Amino acid sequence: MSAKLKLFLIVVFSIFATAATGVYITQRQPSTEVSDMSNGQPPQFSEVSKAEEIVVSPERARYKPIPLESINSPLQGSDPADLAVNAFDEVDSTQETRKVEVFYPQSNQALVTITQIEPANNSLKVIKYQVELTTFGRSLLVSSPRVWQIVWAGSQVQCIPGSSPRTKQSIQTCQ
Repeated sequence: MSAKLKLFLIVVFSIFATAATGVYITQRQPSTEVSDMSNGQPPQFSEVSKAEEIVVSPERARYKPIPLESINSPLQGSDPADLAVNAFDEVDSTQETRKVEVFYPQSNQALVTITQIEPANNSLKVIKYQVELTTFGRSLLVSSPRVWQIVWAGSQVQCIPGSSPRTKQSIQTCQ
């Protein structure tokens, strides 16, 4: 076989391989519906009521929502646990016990629960933060870690009167 024929076959096969890869990638990506905005009016969004929100995420009902604008740390990063801890790292960590749990309900979602136990007057104060995160891509390279973003945050405060383990402890919501 001549060198020209070999070169021609390599070029033809590479063109077919590139085309097949392009078709494979476009069929694999989920399609997004684009609404027609030819009338010039902005799209109308409905507000979700608290009752609907509880149905969507019953776990959120137990937490008081925290506005994301009030968080003074970055809302995006590569580690969900670090993002959540940094968002609520306002207390001196030497005076309380902190437990961080990360749960991944889906591959592109993370749920971080931070439980802090602080001593109070004849009781313990338990503060729980729950942070929901989602991925929206990767940084520069495919091999780089995912980029996570905080999409919702909430808190819950409870008082446990009597710090002695022998006493019967009742959990009540702190005022």
